[in-house]
Amino acid sequence: MIQPRARYDLSMWIRPLALALFILRTACAATLDPAKIDELAEKSMRAWGVPGVAIAIVEGDKVIYAKGYGVKELGKTDPVTAGTIFAIGSTTKAFTTAAMAMLVDEGKMGWDDPVRSYVEFFHLNDPMADAMVTLRDLVSHRTGLSRNDLLWYNSLSTRAEIIRKVAFVKPSRQFRSAWQYQNIMFLTAGYAVGRASGGSWEQFVQRRILDPLAMTDADFSADVARTTPNHATPHRKNVTGKPEVIEWRNIDNIGPAGSLNASVNDMAKWIRLQLNDGVFDGKRLISHSAFEEMRTPQMAIRPEDAGRNTNSESNEISYGLGWFLQDYRGLFLVQHGGAIDGFRTSVALVPKQKLGVVVMSNLDNENMPEALRYQIIDAVLGLPAHDWDAELIAYFGKQEAAGRASLDRFLASRQKGTKPSLPLHAYAGTYEDRGYGELKIAVVGKNLESHWSRVNSRLEHFHYDTFLMEDKSPLIFRLGPDANVESVTMLGIEFIKKR
Repeated sequence: MIQPRARYDLSMWIRPLALALFILRTACAATLDPAKIDELAEKSMRAWGVPGVAIAIVEGDKVIYAKGYGVKELGKTDPVTAGTIFAIGSTTKAFTTAAMAMLVDEGKMGWDDPVRSYVEFFHLNDPMADAMVTLRDLVSHRTGLSRNDLLWYNSLSTRAEIIRKVAFVKPSRQFRSAWQYQNIMFLTAGYAVGRASGGSWEQFVQRRILDPLAMTDADFSADVARTTPNHATPHRKNVTGKPEVIEWRNIDNIGPAGSLNASVNDMAKWIRLQLNDGVFDGKRLISHSAFEEMRTPQMAIRPEDAGRNTNSESNEISYGLGWFLQDYRGLFLVQHGGAIDGFRTSVALVPKQKLGVVVMSNLDNENMPEALRYQIIDAVLGLPAHDWDAELIAYFGKQEAAGRASLDRFLASRQKGTKPSLPLHAYAGTYEDRGYGELKIAVVGKNLESHWSRVNSRLEHFHYDTFLMEDKSPLIFRLGPDANVESVTMLGIEFIKKR
């Protein structure tokens, strides 16, 4: 049978040609239009309501853009500059793994060394995990432990005390079975850096990273940053949605996981090191093999665990050693965000295109740096424009709405007309969890009050033996067979009453 002659299909040539042109374009030098970057930055600031922003863009070994926008503090006129210091939050984690890589190069540390080779008092609650846990497990978020940030946040506990408390915290997943973000594991890794180097994490990072990179504005503590002449002020939106000034949060006790502060001028130097395979100003600081190990996927991240790292242009995401690794519009993206009270930072690298971007802002709980970094990458590499502000605002709006709906459902479950099973004084006393310490319940006037760590709250009766803290978190008292109070559960942790 004779087949009819195929019609000439121009698309069979156009599509490969378009792809080839795209590959050629992105392999060539980045294209920077300063006016376009200004436009994107100002648009993002308006969309998210951010007071101040700083941006740096690096191509290869050259800083091609560094600029500040807006003000350091609402109500004042001091402008943000490229030298303004911001808290960089969890983007500190990559500094910790870089320090580890340097020690690996020197033979003083191994990624797969047991943690207790360096921190002898470190233990995990799960016996198998406790026996097998390595440094690599710590810095790839796969120990089986969920965040448990209240062990350190707003706490007076020292670094060693926080690490010791982990031994009493039950895992939420099986060892090495799932990626779960965990700051205390990075604290432990930084503690190990200090032990292996014969000093402290701060001393090693200062001597081996900050000094060689001439990151002269960088520091390790909010107590230092807020006293420098050119620092941003942290902000948070109030209940009306208006940004207002808040205090700097000291997080020295979790330092290796997130306490660094820096300017975009500083961070541009850090990006130069990242884009040049561990070499800075002609001097190799990290070996090629150790450097590549940090960008090798260590743990896959399930979509439901990816959170704010998901987007409509990425299909897969994993975690390396201190970095998120994902595809983005057909490109390989290495990135990490940082967030602490009043600040957000995002560092993004497109290694094959030799492009790096850092965006810093002085407003927390808003993902403007992530939205802006994508738009800058798109603009510089000539990719189709996409309104990442709108996409991420919509995404996080849905997340917030889901959270409010969940709280509303819980509050609607209240059984009206009930009363506590016992007189209020029967609930008073000291309750204890070996990891989270003591929770004290006291009768004050006609109400109960809770006192734990630095968190104090008046309690409102909800129903039966459940009370609400001022933030609407429940405290659920459990009575034993003798009708006496045996324990109380707060924030998912059961505190046992001391007798």
